[in-house]
Amino acid sequence: MLALVKVAPGPGLELRDVPMPDVGINDVLIRVHKTGICGTDLHIDAWDNWASTAIRPPMVIGHEFVGEIVDVGSNVSDFHPGDLVSGEGHVTCGRCRHCMAGQRHLCANTVGLGVNRDGAFAEQVVLPVTNVWHHWPGIDEESAAIFDPFGNAVHTALSFPVLGEDVLVVGAGPIGLMAAAVARHAGARFVVASEPNPFRRDLALRMGATHVVDPAATSLAEVQRKLGMVEGFDVVMEMSGNATALRDALANMAHGGGMAILGIPTDEIPIDVGKVVFNQLTLRGIYGREMFETWYKMSVMLRSGLDIRPAITHRFSYRDHEAAFEAAASGESGKVLMDWTE
Repeated sequence: MLALVKVAPGPGLELRDVPMPDVGINDVLIRVHKTGICGTDLHIDAWDNWASTAIRPPMVIGHEFVGEIVDVGSNVSDFHPGDLVSGEGHVTCGRCRHCMAGQRHLCANTVGLGVNRDGAFAEQVVLPVTNVWHHWPGIDEESAAIFDPFGNAVHTALSFPVLGEDVLVVGAGPIGLMAAAVARHAGARFVVASEPNPFRRDLALRMGATHVVDPAATSLAEVQRKLGMVEGFDVVMEMSGNATALRDALANMAHGGGMAILGIPTDEIPIDVGKVVFNQLTLRGIYGREMFETWYKMSVMLRSGLDIRPAITHRFSYRDHEAAFEAAASGESGKVLMDWTE
């Protein structure tokens, strides 16, 4: 089969023939229809410091996908050929304390699809049945293809109650865009997206942000004054990994507020812990999705009218992967999809 492979250390990816994946007794074989390009894939393509320590070539990359089941292992009874599915990209051990307690998202032995095991940028992919999500009727394939990052957005956006609250989204990349949409759908009063890129500020408004701000031109304190906010933001979703942006958001939070942190910094970020203590703030790190409670919430929200498709701005054939990766890395894009159905 054809797959997009990190063949050797160094920049670039190659489309090449690879062996079909083996299907174990507890596995599901999926024919891939569409895939989404993630920031992780861009790191692997560029071969930065993180990629050089995390990836062991040769490796089929990619973890955001939708497809249909073509075969199942002998132990699998509740999935069938033809089912439309996506997969949870964090393959957990199933035996640690957290897995046994039903908190698989906390598993310390997680193996990443497309990072530590061959991924979904291929004509077919194999996953354990415990990592497969059967899509509900009415979920379109493009939305289904990005359930993985949509799950990041939902997990982040719903970490703290947002109904009637004032929310700040720091960084309007694809996940930040979807998080803004989720917060608005869940009843937030103001959803402010702080983003230096004008293309993505416009996208944030289309996705449901009530206000956008260029942090280089307008301070968060000024935004609060314009909106008539008495105190700071009740909930902050930190998506940028930027030290200045994080500290600025921390300084503009309401007493007792919560910050969900998904953005990954490249260096350590010193913060004023005294502000956290005296303002009684809660900081929560977010990684991945809750399995599978977040997936259930995603499906419910899409069925109840939430539309995440405006976040998808570019579509390519998998054969045009170089152009697809260029678009995803440009900053002038939201979510970029590749079609594997040719």
